[in-house]
Amino acid sequence: MTSSPSSTLAPLRDGDHVIGSDAPELTLVEYGDFGCRFCFAASRPVMSLLDRFDTLRLVWRHFPDVELHPGADLAAELSELAAVHGKFWEAHSLLLTGREQFSREDLLSAARRLELDEEEADAALGEHTFRERVLADVAGARRAGVHGTPTFFVDGERIEGPWRQLAQIVPAKLESAKR
Repeated sequence: MTSSPSSTLAPLRDGDHVIGSDAPELTLVEYGDFGCRFCFAASRPVMSLLDRFDTLRLVWRHFPDVELHPGADLAAELSELAAVHGKFWEAHSLLLTGREQFSREDLLSAARRLELDEEEADAALGEHTFRERVLADVAGARRAGVHGTPTFFVDGERIEGPWRQLAQIVPAKLESAKR
């Protein structure tokens, strides 16, 4: 494992999607794509780390790659509509399932499952109501040197190499924070 310091990682801001500790000793930032099978593969182990360590916090930021995953940008936009209704993490779980592309009907079906107003969802997707929010995450990812998903930062340090190393990195960082 190698890590790269990144002075360009955007600090936590209002509107970031955060789960875990309200007073964290360690913050894990993930740049992800709902259409990325590797993000899907990483989701269960990352959530397991959150369950295991009550001083860990996860921040999800969007980095959809529409060339590899058609409709992933719209999936990110739908998750932002869900966030307005307090359902981002429900949308995250529903959309991050290993599917590599999303049709408009897939997303409207997801909106129904999230109990979002279908007309509001259809309008938000059609008008790209949340496009700027998603693009802000993408711009932040680029400034931080992100090229693919999932990309993780542990307390501001980009983790280079397999995301599976988080199972060793997170406990070690938390242990060193206690010293």
